[in-house]
Amino acid sequence: MKALNALRRGGLGLLAWLTGIVFFLPIAWMALTSFHSESDAATNPPSLAASLTLDGYRDFFGSGGGASPWPALINSTVASVASTLLVLLLALPAAYALSIRPVRKWTDVLFFFLSTKMLPAVAGLLPIYLFAKNAGMLDDIWLLVVLYTSMNLPIAVWMMQSFLAEVPVAVIEAARVDGARLPVILARVVAPIALPGIAATALICFIFSWNELLFARVLPGVVAETAPVFLTGFITSQGLFLAKVCAASIVISLPVLAAGFAAQDKLVQGLSLGAVK
Repeated sequence: MKALNALRRGGLGLLAWLTGIVFFLPIAWMALTSFHSESDAATNPPSLAASLTLDGYRDFFGSGGGASPWPALINSTVASVASTLLVLLLALPAAYALSIRPVRKWTDVLFFFLSTKMLPAVAGLLPIYLFAKNAGMLDDIWLLVVLYTSMNLPIAVWMMQSFLAEVPVAVIEAARVDGARLPVILARVVAPIALPGIAATALICFIFSWNELLFARVLPGVVAETAPVFLTGFITSQGLFLAKVCAASIVISLPVLAAGFAAQDKLVQGLSLGAVK
């Protein structure tokens, strides 16, 4: 019986490694292709023994006379960070009201929040475009901040409601007896206890905002261009510059990877919070 259990665990471990390798291979291949010249990257089948070069990264950063990526990277950073902070500020009291101090029919409220994510984003593109045009905000990065906040807020409230439901009510009652008001309770009692869940929510909202392409492609013009939109500029009528696209993809993915690596312990704790009673 022990041998069978050990064999089963070994098989599951091998399956997990194989699954991880399958998901990692495209990223590794993209990273390798980013260090190839355009001629070597375009070969079919591609060559693993091709010489390595940094030309793709030099072209991405504008050393070859192309557009600089820094304005787009800064715009993406501003839109993602600002919208994530706004989402947390709005979602924390909303989740508190739905979990620790639940309102009547709070499940219906949560379903309403989630139902807003069921509408395809393209269905709201025209009215949002007309509103932005009439408000003079078509090429304004703060328009994207407002949009990303509204897009991520429902999922953030839904996630944080489950996280805050694990906060002991006795601790909150003790703080209330000591005279603490709601803002103090949220900032000094609830937030530290639910920090893993808040970190997981913030990371997911940041990733969604950073990777968003539809609204960033249609609404901004030149000044508010984001990194994903800048990346699509490498697909031109002259052809697909594969090495340059791979180099740009690696650079644009680094902030998300760095944020995920820095918050990986909080992310695991937050996503598993409440899974084991």
